[in-house]
Amino acid sequence: MDYLSKNIYQIHEALVNKEVTPLDLVIEALEKIKKDTNNAFEYIYEKEAIEIAEVLSKEEVEIDNPLWGIPFAIKDNFSTKDIPTCASSKLLEGYIPPFDSEVYTRLLNKKAIPIAKTTLDELAMGGTGSSGHKGKTFNPWDETKTRMIGGSSCGSAASCAAGIVPYSIGSDTGDSVRKPASYSALVGFKPTWGRISRYGLFTFSASLDHVAYFTRNVKDSALLLSVLSGRDDKDTTSSTLEVENYLSKMDEKHKPYKLAVIKDIYDDVSDKNIKSAFDKMINDLKEKGYKINTFSIGFDLAKIIYSTYYIISSAEATSNNANLDGIKFGVNKDADTYEEMLFKVRSEGFSDRIKRRFVIGSLSLLEENQQEIYLRALRARRLIVDTFNKILEDNDAIILPASPTVAPLFGDDIPKKSFNKDASIAENYLAFANLGGYPSITLPLGFENELPFGVNITSHHFTESKLLSIAKEVEEVTKLKDLVHK
Repeated sequence: MDYLSKNIYQIHEALVNKEVTPLDLVIEALEKIKKDTNNAFEYIYEKEAIEIAEVLSKEEVEIDNPLWGIPFAIKDNFSTKDIPTCASSKLLEGYIPPFDSEVYTRLLNKKAIPIAKTTLDELAMGGTGSSGHKGKTFNPWDETKTRMIGGSSCGSAASCAAGIVPYSIGSDTGDSVRKPASYSALVGFKPTWGRISRYGLFTFSASLDHVAYFTRNVKDSALLLSVLSGRDDKDTTSSTLEVENYLSKMDEKHKPYKLAVIKDIYDDVSDKNIKSAFDKMINDLKEKGYKINTFSIGFDLAKIIYSTYYIISSAEATSNNANLDGIKFGVNKDADTYEEMLFKVRSEGFSDRIKRRFVIGSLSLLEENQQEIYLRALRARRLIVDTFNKILEDNDAIILPASPTVAPLFGDDIPKKSFNKDASIAENYLAFANLGGYPSITLPLGFENELPFGVNITSHHFTESKLLSIAKEVEEVTKLKDLVHK
């Protein structure tokens, strides 16, 4: 039986009923990985996973621990002790971390079984799943291997969508989990900034990075949030707020919620099928008593979300990755001077996409440019966040199509220049949730030509219980959950 295409609770029930053992699940996962053609993996825990599973298979199932004995995959920008971790970058090939990330540790403590490190856009900078050193990661829903699954958490999305694991860990800096979720019929969730520790996550843009993950339904997403959330003294930015029981709160009775639709973003969705599915879902929610309010934030403000994200993330990335010089980590090049060696290492070790990011970031941070570029982007960020804060003060959440299209063809979403000033608003608006640090979730909305597309819901800081409750009711309306491409 194909157990790994089931959701977490279904697999857990099978373990409790002794229909299957952790070792059976690991063997099933490894067999699927060997047959996989989506280029989703950087490292396979073949020996390690079997050893863990053999031990667990001799123990009694922990009935109150749904993650016990179940394989998972984790993006290759999370530190894993004694396991190669290169963030899909040629420069970091061969790097083996001396410590575990906090997220990884919490999963191991729950006796979940790591089965693979997954591919990503190099150093998590990108949205196509094509810039890693192993090349393109393919969308399991597209058998022609011509359409992207999105990025940067491409491998984590593909491994879950293909039924290899029931959940996978990623990171989200602009939309790196929520957009791939839309393209692969998954639930992609990122909580409030600071809700989950980022200790051991390779830093891309510290003020925008969020730990995030993929599941196949909202209930599984709530479970993972309960496990992964909470203060971590190793990450001083992690929140000290008490972790709620998200599973029980999600099911509590409540008054009908008020949802906001942003007209400027909705209008930029040109696909009639996506709009039609979204409109039907909204009408179904209205029948449940939901109140839907429409707002305009103005075309100019909607348009600068992407550019603001791009400037700030590039500037922070330039600073955060200054240590990648070939001495402390990764490849090393012979040279007479440090400057010459640094030039060789970075010229040969980074892809053109990363080089462009660092050039733009460095230019933004130059003293003579800071006022006009970087500080201007910070002021724009404040304006964007203030605008969305105001909307969320009077509404429980913002709801919109997660993307204006199904998964694009490779090449369609790659700008020919370093920055695409004509980028679609609806394609790039999800970054507002990173600029503001809001919790945000994408879940399946429909299909077009057998390719999935999703809906995104975003709420105010630390209102994850409310957000998950809304998402669950949307899931009930669409009846789309536990989807796997076979």
